[in-house]
Amino acid sequence: MSSHWNGTFSCFDRVVRTDSCVRTIVEIGDVRIGGPEFVVMAGPCSVENERQIMETAEAVQKGGAHMLRGGAYKPRSSPYAFQGLGLDALKLLKKARERTGLAIVTEVMSELDVDVVAEYADMMQIGARSMENYSLLEAVGRCGRPVLLKRGLTSKIEELLRSAQVVVESGNPDVVLCERGIRTFETATRNTFDVAAVAVLNAVTHLPVIVDPSHAAGIRELISPLSRAAVAVGADGLLVEVHPCPEKALSDGNQSLTPYQFKAMMRELSPYIELRQKSLQPELVAVAGDD
Repeated sequence: MSSHWNGTFSCFDRVVRTDSCVRTIVEIGDVRIGGPEFVVMAGPCSVENERQIMETAEAVQKGGAHMLRGGAYKPRSSPYAFQGLGLDALKLLKKARERTGLAIVTEVMSELDVDVVAEYADMMQIGARSMENYSLLEAVGRCGRPVLLKRGLTSKIEELLRSAQVVVESGNPDVVLCERGIRTFETATRNTFDVAAVAVLNAVTHLPVIVDPSHAAGIRELISPLSRAAVAVGADGLLVEVHPCPEKALSDGNQSLTPYQFKAMMRELSPYIELRQKSLQPELVAVAGDD
């Protein structure tokens, strides 16, 4: 870690990067986040019905995704918006995993739901609005499942690392950080993709870092170029929204790719991912030597 940031981040001793702890690799079944493989999690914002989630799961698997994302409990801004199917959605995600073999990542919103979500999910997502819900962070720290921690809408990097520290101190070292765009004065996109945050996080923490271009952009046409930027700046993976019929989606249709668009994006990413793997080789060899 650069001396420039020592005073700011060194207090987060469980997550800060040091000479003795350069990189953490989070394992979810056969998926390893933080290693040479660029991990893509894809699926709908919300699980709507069995046909929708099964079609999407099969499509993203064929398109090259490593994990299936899907919302069961949805923290919507409007009380009139679709709030998710809850337990029924978790059961459908389990069925999709059985059919495709894809590990499941889904959001948990309350510490009261941690046990039931952990029963079905392979990875627990903490959404942007829950990043500073410390009771929830402590609960997922004890749940025995890897955690995907999203940066809050107006949170500084320091605050994101503070939340990660809470999870790790509660007993869970398997944390993946997610840059998903922050709220700024700009309104051309849903949020502003803080591309520099990925580089900073890679410099100061040993935790893997992924990017959610869907929420950063809010517009499907921008997801592919933002994804390329994420690979180029050193992200370890993506969290992308995909829906078989975005114009009929019950949530976030404007930022959801069709299966065809997802497959095309994955093809476009291939040369960028190859360059990333080459650039990581010296560091990964050093990590392997330490083991």
